[in-house]
Amino acid sequence: MKKILLGLMLSCAFLFAAIDLNTATKAELMNIKGVGEKKAQMIIDYRKKQKINKPEELMTLKGFGKVLISNIKNNLEVKSKSN
Repeated sequence: MKKILLGLMLSCAFLFAAIDLNTATKAELMNIKGVGEKKAQMIIDYRKKQKINKPEELMTLKGFGKVLISNIKNNLEVKSKSN
């Protein structure tokens, strides 16, 4: 019973945890509404070239519009350069 409760708590924590665009795995990025495997890989490729300071920077990528950026903002945090 304790294992089930612990698993449930960890699952809930994962669902409500903010995602950092600069360190998130492909699977974590794919949990954002509108981000599939291809767009998750685009984010990963983008961040290899430069650090992401705000989600709006991703609007330069094909297929990243206002709605998707809004979904991303609602699901993550972006670490500033000072962090």
